[in-house]
Amino acid sequence: MQIFRGLNHPGMAPAVALTIGSFDGVHRGHQAMLALLHSEARHRGLPSCVLTFEPHPRDFFARLHQQPDLAPKRIGTLRDKWMELRACGVDQCVVLPFNLPLSQMSAEAFVREVLVQGLGAQYILVGDDFRFGAKRAGNHDALVQFGQQLGFEVARMNSYELSEARPEPGATPPGVAAPAVRVSSSLVRQALAHGQMDEAARLLGRPYAISGHVVHGRKLGRELQCPTLNLRFRHTRPAAQGIFVSRVLGLSAEPLMAVSNFGTRPSLDPNDVNAGRVLLETHCLEWPEHLGSEGGYGKLIVVELLHKLHDELVYDSLDALNAGIAKDCADARAWFASRHGETHRQTTRDRI
Repeated sequence: MQIFRGLNHPGMAPAVALTIGSFDGVHRGHQAMLALLHSEARHRGLPSCVLTFEPHPRDFFARLHQQPDLAPKRIGTLRDKWMELRACGVDQCVVLPFNLPLSQMSAEAFVREVLVQGLGAQYILVGDDFRFGAKRAGNHDALVQFGQQLGFEVARMNSYELSEARPEPGATPPGVAAPAVRVSSSLVRQALAHGQMDEAARLLGRPYAISGHVVHGRKLGRELQCPTLNLRFRHTRPAAQGIFVSRVLGLSAEPLMAVSNFGTRPSLDPNDVNAGRVLLETHCLEWPEHLGSEGGYGKLIVVELLHKLHDELVYDSLDALNAGIAKDCADARAWFASRHGETHRQTTRDRI
């Protein structure tokens, strides 16, 4: 997949089949849309293209109006998004900086200058709630009219729905289908906020995961005999926070069982090298000997968060922190033992 930041770069396809959106999480609804886009692009002999934005438009308006609580909690990083778009077979991804000029661009100007002149869109697939242009003035019907004027096709995909995971006993009468839910980034955020990792995985179609390059930290883990792999999360409001049973992919042939702390580490002092930043700290329960003590730094890894143990806790001493880590590791081992068959099947699927 080719990635371009902004428009008018050498190597960009002159004509594309396009879809547009934030794609935070690239959940099963997104995946269904991308599968349709891929099919339509191939039928037309066009590369498939995703137009997305960074920062998230709601992040931009939250900062503009100095109301940080209006920003959505972020499911994944831009790299996570790229990895999933590539896995879905997208040929080209264009990331536009969402800024004041773009936010003030009229619906017509957005279509003419960005979609047609900038991207060469010949086919555009959007969701049933798609809006565009300043003050969200444009909708599907307006896009169809622009397409008739400017010579591109427009298609709309209805919401992607899943049946309720585990309806309450007696909630659905015999012979009546269980109610369906519309898969959305908001629903994924809700599941992650409540630590419902199985539900998040159902909505995403895969375990919830964060990727990144391993960075240096304060090395406190070594003092506690609990070395960690540290990934920075570039957003201040992650959708999930707490202590998790996890798996690490990318360091060895087999996924590594682990326990992870995702958050701001409230027990650390202000001199922490990563103070104030959201960090994903992961301790592998069995560290591969061939990597040595420094073998993880700089490597690109993926950490799957499989089960939430508890929220982040404040410990009043290193001894208390050490005891808490030991308990988390024991609980993680117990969880893996209870899910041995399922974990083995998942590992086999990953190798395939």
